[in-house]
Amino acid sequence: MTTLLPHIQIETAPQPGAAIIWLHGLGADGHDFAGLVPELDLSGCPAIRFIFPHAPSIPVTLNGGYVMPAWYDILGADLIDRQDTAGIRASEQAITALIEREMARGIPASRIVLAGFSQGCAMALHTGLRFPQTLAGIVALSGYLPLAAQFAAERSAANAHTPIFMAHGKQDPVVVPARGEASRDLLTRLGYPVQWHSYPMPHSLHPREVVDIGVFLGQVLAPDVA
Repeated sequence: MTTLLPHIQIETAPQPGAAIIWLHGLGADGHDFAGLVPELDLSGCPAIRFIFPHAPSIPVTLNGGYVMPAWYDILGADLIDRQDTAGIRASEQAITALIEREMARGIPASRIVLAGFSQGCAMALHTGLRFPQTLAGIVALSGYLPLAAQFAAERSAANAHTPIFMAHGKQDPVVVPARGEASRDLLTRLGYPVQWHSYPMPHSLHPREVVDIGVFLGQVLAPDVA
């Protein structure tokens, strides 16, 4: 049995009927996006349980082996030439366990959104699109799809039509826009309904992006969507 990742839990009201699992970026932790909840317009949504897990701390090669919270090791600055396949798949299992725990608590997969920023975005796309049951949606911020060469063979038919909100900063120096655009193009070619958003920002979150995320969540978690 997989030990659940430590995490922060926030419920917008009692007896939540939906869940959002939000994955932080490299070197951050679950607190990084927990403060965003009050800024989102969730008026069109049912009560939501937010889960903000903390990634384990591991040595990160790109940062000289410095130990920090990370979903997987980063072996090169371009992110895709050499990838930590074992680390990515280990985090996939840990995130899947969180999804399954929400399902065991009474929230169906179709009412669960997987969200993430940067490395967390990579894990949200990797895990969500391989999950064997249909999710409500995926929010993919300032990141990319890892292990893209294996994706077509490993993706789940259950999430072939899951709405995907992808956003990227035009001046992002960490995950360059071309990396996100390449992932968008791959997903679009494979028929995924990708909503692409570009903002005048570096590797961060834009105020307009927060508004757009709220709109997306209202669409995929509306009470008549199940």
